[in-house]
Amino acid sequence: MSELKNDRFLRALLRQPVDVTPVWMMRQAGRYLPEYRATRAKAGSFMDLCKSPELACEVTIQPLDRYPLDAAILFSDILTIPDAMGLGLSFNTGEGPQFANPVRTPQDVKNLGVPDPEGELKYVMDAVRTIRRELNGRVPLIGFSGSPWTLATYMVEGGGSKEFGKVKGMIFDRPDLAHQLLDTVAQSVTSYLNAQIAAGAQAVMIFDTWGGLLTPRDYKEFSLRYMQQIVEQLTREADGRKVPVIMFTKGGGQWLEAMADTGCDALGIDWTLDLADARGRVGDRVALQGNMDPCILYASPERIRTEVGTVLKSFGHGNGHVFNLGHGIHPHIDPENVGAFINAVHDLSKPYHQ
Repeated sequence: MSELKNDRFLRALLRQPVDVTPVWMMRQAGRYLPEYRATRAKAGSFMDLCKSPELACEVTIQPLDRYPLDAAILFSDILTIPDAMGLGLSFNTGEGPQFANPVRTPQDVKNLGVPDPEGELKYVMDAVRTIRRELNGRVPLIGFSGSPWTLATYMVEGGGSKEFGKVKGMIFDRPDLAHQLLDTVAQSVTSYLNAQIAAGAQAVMIFDTWGGLLTPRDYKEFSLRYMQQIVEQLTREADGRKVPVIMFTKGGGQWLEAMADTGCDALGIDWTLDLADARGRVGDRVALQGNMDPCILYASPERIRTEVGTVLKSFGHGNGHVFNLGHGIHPHIDPENVGAFINAVHDLSKPYHQ
């Protein structure tokens, strides 16, 4: 594998010194870019785009050709695992993901197997290998998965949901069944992420999009427990370097201390929490990633620059900050504003690292 030319993202995750605060964006390869929309049209459908290693590589690298980002993230979807389990995933325009075969009965849960990452999910590993080759050491590549709880919500609901009644019904009425499901999904996520690391991912991130729906008791039992199980079983070194693990629960600000106790290297923080408060609570146990409100990117470049300054000031001096949005970038953001944002982070963060 080629030597890494820019490793400040990996260094920041391990709380090592950097020259400027590294920055990347969740969903950075996405619909806000006209070049992405062109490749997506060429692919035919969203899943066809995910399942073509060459096209997935193309869209992963598109934002790096436009902006001086400090990391690339694998272009894929969190629902690849349930799709590989035979749940029949489809994306209907304007409706989001749908599963033809949701998981609701004890037999449904029993029928689930752990997919082979180099079998049913080989297209993802091929994408990782292709991207690593094409990046040629420009920046590190982030691999990722949804958390077991987040994947289970889609698997049980059969798609997106407003009240999550079916999956919550399962954890309240049949906690034994929910645990059986979550354990299978956790084993699947572990083997999937370890295969991404073996294929060349240099950091991995667990996206717990729906953990914030749960009570503190249920979050610890049905979400955090399984993320910790994964973190404990991940490959933490490859190519002679540490492979950092980022854990992100949207709406999970109240559980930061418990999340930091899992052994992960960094916590993603959404915009509902002040970074100074977060840093005060976790100290130097983990790095922090975040946490600008994505909607700031609808504002003027001047206002974006001011906000970047506010977030940097909130984290303060020292190491262990990766700048990011508090969630994914929205599809209708002006690409010029993204450029202003990335440049402001590099520009304004220098004094914090002297």
